[in-house]
Amino acid sequence: MHLFDEPKIDSHCHVLDPARFPYAQDVAYRPAGQEMGTLDQYVQVMDAYGIRHALLVGPNSGYGLDNRCLLDALQRHPDRFRGIAVVRNDTSLGELKRLREAGVVGVAFNAALLGTAFYADTGPLLRRLAELDLFAQVQVEHDQLVTLQPMLVSSGARLLIDHCGRPAPGAGLDQPGFQALLSLARTRRVAVKLSGFQKFSIQPPPHNDALVYVRALLDAFTLDACFWASDWPFLKAPQRIDMGPLIQQVERLLPDPAERARLWWETPRRWLGF
Repeated sequence: MHLFDEPKIDSHCHVLDPARFPYAQDVAYRPAGQEMGTLDQYVQVMDAYGIRHALLVGPNSGYGLDNRCLLDALQRHPDRFRGIAVVRNDTSLGELKRLREAGVVGVAFNAALLGTAFYADTGPLLRRLAELDLFAQVQVEHDQLVTLQPMLVSSGARLLIDHCGRPAPGAGLDQPGFQALLSLARTRRVAVKLSGFQKFSIQPPPHNDALVYVRALLDAFTLDACFWASDWPFLKAPQRIDMGPLIQQVERLLPDPAERARLWWETPRRWLGF
């Protein structure tokens, strides 16, 4: 089987379609040009590269708390997509139930954008997520996870960690934030996305300096709790990124097709409920 035909689940991508769903007025960043990607465009990408399912993440950029574009995609392709919504910190149990019924499997906690203090009052939200078996999808950078870790662990919620935890570029495996991430493997309710290398690399593509973190995560979490993700359509990427080279990078990292199948298909399929 050709590499591009091997079944895959993309565990982090976005749909941005301001022609159908205008951006919110109060957002700090409004993606434009090649940063935008409609649902129909992404489905074409999926079909070209063997991506059978995807986890669509509501972007803070453009949409903020407006989940209409995300929910439209889930309604149009209910068998193909699951979603991560962006919600208020005081969102009720009833609203979370409605989102779950629409295909949402978790809620985004974007401390890398909003800071850790923004989430200081989210203990009750995390407990509601745990009650509904919804994920807290956490995007942190550098050492932010050290601050959030006690609350996240005590909540009992299942966690998805974005983009390898976004360690500080060049700071090594011993940096506190990355060590905090590795320690979460022991909980057995945390999965990590091997993605977004450009966010914590100081080298040009293929970002070989990121692989030391990737291998450490594979060792700690194993292929039973690691997902692959593209981050399409690559918002704020400092250099051009294309899907094909990202997929080929996985082949270099995992030459064994059986291991790729675990990363691309078996593990995210089990965790995300496809």
